[in-house]
Amino acid sequence: MSAIGEKTKRRQRSGSPDTFAGFSHQLFGHLPRIDQQRWGQAYLRGLLSTPGKKSLRRMAETVTSSPTASQSLQQFVNASPWDWNATRRELVSWADGRLDTRAWTIAPTVLPKRGAHSVGVHRRFIREQGRTVNCQLGVAILLAGSGAQIPVGWRLHLPERWTDDEEARRRARIPDRVGAQPLWSHALGLVEALAAQPGLVASPVVADMTTVTDVRPLIERLHGRGYGFVLAVGGQLPLVPEPPSPRPTREPAPPVSARHLLLQGGTRHPDVAMTIGPDGHPRRLHVVSSPARLPGLRPDGVRSTFTGRLFAEWEPVHQRLGRIWLTNLPERRMSELLALAALHTGTTATMSTLGEHYGLLDFEGRSYPGWHRHMTLVSAAYAYGLLSGAQTPHWEAA
Repeated sequence: MSAIGEKTKRRQRSGSPDTFAGFSHQLFGHLPRIDQQRWGQAYLRGLLSTPGKKSLRRMAETVTSSPTASQSLQQFVNASPWDWNATRRELVSWADGRLDTRAWTIAPTVLPKRGAHSVGVHRRFIREQGRTVNCQLGVAILLAGSGAQIPVGWRLHLPERWTDDEEARRRARIPDRVGAQPLWSHALGLVEALAAQPGLVASPVVADMTTVTDVRPLIERLHGRGYGFVLAVGGQLPLVPEPPSPRPTREPAPPVSARHLLLQGGTRHPDVAMTIGPDGHPRRLHVVSSPARLPGLRPDGVRSTFTGRLFAEWEPVHQRLGRIWLTNLPERRMSELLALAALHTGTTATMSTLGEHYGLLDFEGRSYPGWHRHMTLVSAAYAYGLLSGAQTPHWEAA
C-alpha cells in the first residue's frame, strides 16, 4: 500500500478532522479561552474567503457583522498571549497526515515594507530584482510532497540594529532569547525544530543557498547531525575533488570552485530524465556530476570529511552549466536527486501563491509575536485550502 493510503487509513482510524471546524479545533484547542479559539477560527476564515488584500478591516467585514471585529482580530494576532509554536506543531501533524512528504524545503522570503517600524525591517539588495528594497526577510520550512508544499515553520531575520537596540526590542516585543543570526543558522534551526516533532519521519532538506554568503556551516552541521540534503550553491564554492582511489601517502588535492570541478572533472549523464522545456515540449536532461569531499561537524564539535556529490544540468546548446547542486546523498540515483532538486520550483510557486492569495504580505502590526502568529495563520489557511478537499470555502458553525 502507498504511503498516502497508509496515512489515509490512519487518519480515518484516529478520526482526524477534515472539516473546517474540526481543523480549527485541532489548531486552537490548546488555547485556554473560548474567545481566543473563536477569533482564531475567524482569522482563518478571513484569510480563506476575503478577496484581494487581507487587511483586518476587510477580513472582519467578510466573516462577521460585528462593528468591533477588526479590533478583536487585531487583539488576537498581536496582543493575545498564545503559543504559535504549539499551533505549528498541530499544523505539522495535520498536514503530514495528508501529504506524501518527500522532502523539507527551505524558502527565504522577501516581504516588502513601507517605513522603518515593522519588526526586522531593513534595506536589502535583492538579486532577482536587481535593486535594494525596504523589507523584512522571513525564512520558511515546508513539507514537500507530490504536487503540494505546505509551510509549517518560520523564522524572522533580525539585523543587529534590531537586536542590539534595547528600545527597539522593547517596542517590537522581541524575546530576550532571540538574537541576530545568519541565514544558514535560521535554516538549521527550522530543520532541527521540525525534526523534533513527535512521529515525523526526517526527509531530505532541499534549499537554494546561492545567495547565502557562507553556506559551509550549514553543510557541516546538516551532515554532522544526520540530515540528508540537496542544496543549490554558488559556482565559486571551494570544494576538494574526491581522489579516484585512496592516497594515504599523498597530500589532499587543493580546493577548486564547484563550477571548475564540474567542468574539468565532471561525468556527463545524457538522457537521465525527461522534463518540460520553456516551449512547453518535453526534452531530455543532460547532467554533469562529480564527487567531492565535504566538511562535517557533529553536535559534539568533532570535525570530519565525507564524500558528497556535485551536479548540474548541462545546457548543450549554450555549452554551459545550469544551477549547481550539492548533496550528501551520493548513493541516490541521479534521477532521484534531480527530482528532489526540482522541488525548488514548487517552493517558489508556493511562496508566490501565499503572497497573492493568502495574505502573506498583508500583516498589520509591528511586533515580533504578531508577525509569527500571522505567518502561522497564513500557513494554516493555505494548508486547509489545499489539502482539505474542499473545492470552495465551506464553513460550519463552530
